[in-house]
Amino acid sequence: MLRITTPHTVRRLLVAAGASLAALGSLAAAPTAAAIPAPSPVLPPPLQGVERTGGDHHLTVTVRGAGGGADGTFRVDCHPAGGDHPDVAGACRAVDRNTRWGREPFAPVAEGSVCTMQYGGSATARVTGTWAGRPVDATFDRSNGCEIDRWNRLVPLLPDLST
Repeated sequence: MLRITTPHTVRRLLVAAGASLAALGSLAAAPTAAAIPAPSPVLPPPLQGVERTGGDHHLTVTVRGAGGGADGTFRVDCHPAGGDHPDVAGACRAVDRNTRWGREPFAPVAEGSVCTMQYGGSATARVTGTWAGRPVDATFDRSNGCEIDRWNRLVPLLPDLST
């Protein structure tokens, strides 16, 4: 049994109870947008039967500033493989391995990501076309660790600049 002997004790208990309720209320409050980065849009999986037909896998890759003969505009067709890209089969495998349920292989780095401040060079790339029946218009650079990682996931669709 709790025994309250003075008004001062009552006041301290009320202040402590109010502080406890305020703390619980802040835990239950919805997190702010600044605290949790917004998830990238979730896309449905490729349509069954579409992902292996030639009509829905046409990409054009334009690379600038990579040097070493890697600059230029290249066409990549997958399923079946074709085009004038220096490594069509490898380019198709790179995009295939990054195509997953609910994840866009050409999606930008998620807003609010924490990235290392490293510079991978002035190379840029733009990929346009259609993949798995969906339009593609993505740009790539090597301006920080996240962008470098995003670029490297699509090697050899994009040139290997890691050396």
